[in-house]
Amino acid sequence: MTTSPDLSNQTAIVTGASRGIGEATARYLAGLGAHVILAARSEDTIEKITYEITKAGGKATALKVDTSSSEDVKAMINCATDKTGRLDLLINNAGIIDPISRITESDPDAWGRALDVNVKGVYYGLRYALPEMTKQRSGTIVNISSGAANSFLEGWSHYCASKAAVVRLTGIAHKEAEADGVRVFGLSPGTVATGMMQQIKASGINQVSQLPWDAHITPDWVAKAIAFLTTAGADKWRGTDFSLKVDEGREAIGMPLES
Repeated sequence: MTTSPDLSNQTAIVTGASRGIGEATARYLAGLGAHVILAARSEDTIEKITYEITKAGGKATALKVDTSSSEDVKAMINCATDKTGRLDLLINNAGIIDPISRITESDPDAWGRALDVNVKGVYYGLRYALPEMTKQRSGTIVNISSGAANSFLEGWSHYCASKAAVVRLTGIAHKEAEADGVRVFGLSPGTVATGMMQQIKASGINQVSQLPWDAHITPDWVAKAIAFLTTAGADKWRGTDFSLKVDEGREAIGMPLES
């Protein structure tokens, strides 16, 4: 079993921290000693999670953020550095899959909104985190990707396109920042038992919606994968997608192999 890293005295930002992968990751990183900035639009929810983390002895700060806003994301990075003096880990997790619809039935404004969150949100995070990490000559950025980046899934034109863009942003950021000591990864978790997966199942569109619920992993495994990516053991995956759909990735975090 992989040993969990000690993140004491480190500062981590998790976007989309109000639920699913983001919430699980925020709680897990705080348990490893990090001061976690929980960023999401749902202010009441992240305040509640932050309270629970701090009551349990962890360090956390809630911050209302719309990742489709460059000003919000810039303020988020500034919040971390103002509060703790550093930024060690950024998890670009915020993402949406609504509305699931075929191209001919899609709403152009809603389609664009998905790309604002899923692509621009990642870009903004990179844009404002990289200078801070470069000054420190250290830091890790994890962009949550998806197997959809390399798939053609009916009803998911916005999601597949946006996740393909995230893969390219990851590779380019790695190329530009590696010499400055910054580590950039993608993370493709496979299907995860979250509220987003419930939306997918309810849509009834494409094969992913037909998967049985027990086929999906829990968000806790994604949180453990993110923690692993902060360690030297993950260095060979820099600039690429670390996948929990392949045995090598699952073995690296002590996860059961797929049967």
